[in-house]
Amino acid sequence: MATYSLDSIRDAAEARYGSTNIEVGDKTVRLLNPLRLSKEKRTALSSLQDSMGGEGADQEALLADAIRLVAESDGRADLLLKAVDGDLAVMAEIFDAYGKGTQVGEASASQS
Repeated sequence: MATYSLDSIRDAAEARYGSTNIEVGDKTVRLLNPLRLSKEKRTALSSLQDSMGGEGADQEALLADAIRLVAESDGRADLLLKAVDGDLAVMAEIFDAYGKGTQVGEASASQS
């Protein structure tokens, strides 16, 4: 029988479901993997993602809301959004990088 320490399990979870980190100047904004979010935030993120494909959807507002949901704190979300300054192309690239970093976690979450 294998025995694991909680610390080694936490380390494995961090390695597999870690954050997407974006450097803004000398600070780092951590965008948390959906599996590391509360159930409420995961549900809200899923709803936002569904809305993004809708006709007439305000992509900038939806992406900003998504950043607020997945950022490690409101202050870090504000820092990133201020630096992006409404540039929709940059926001799309952020979420492309975020999506690539969370594919394993999302696939696992959908199996639950």
